[in-house]
Amino acid sequence: MANLYHAIVWIDHQQAKIFHFEGTEVDAEKVQSSHPHQHLHHKVNSSDSGHAPIDKAFLKQVAAAVAQAGTILITGPAGAKKELAAYLEREEPVIAARVAAVETLDHPTNRQLIAFGRKYFKIEDRMHSQFRQGMHQ
Repeated sequence: MANLYHAIVWIDHQQAKIFHFEGTEVDAEKVQSSHPHQHLHHKVNSSDSGHAPIDKAFLKQVAAAVAQAGTILITGPAGAKKELAAYLEREEPVIAARVAAVETLDHPTNRQLIAFGRKYFKIEDRMHSQFRQGMHQ
């Protein structure tokens, strides 16, 4: 994979789609959870939360996939995006420091996701002057 500066992650509890991009160049990667798909239903007066347990191995793989990105946008439809952000804060603070935002985004196509990332970072890059020494040498 080329050393591309921006990364957008779309994550749910089953998979993460990661796109690294710079200009017109795009690299894609997909990470699958090893946990089977579960629909849990919370029962009244039960002690569990009704949520699937967090798959830390899955989050670790996603963290590794974005480790080289200069700036990261985390998206997704539900709680997995927040779980990833919290995991990064707890376990990978160097990567967490490069997370620009966590945004709710339902189920876009890959093309829509990349367009969303480009639009977001176009605005973000203007707001924050960047010096990316060594990124393109």
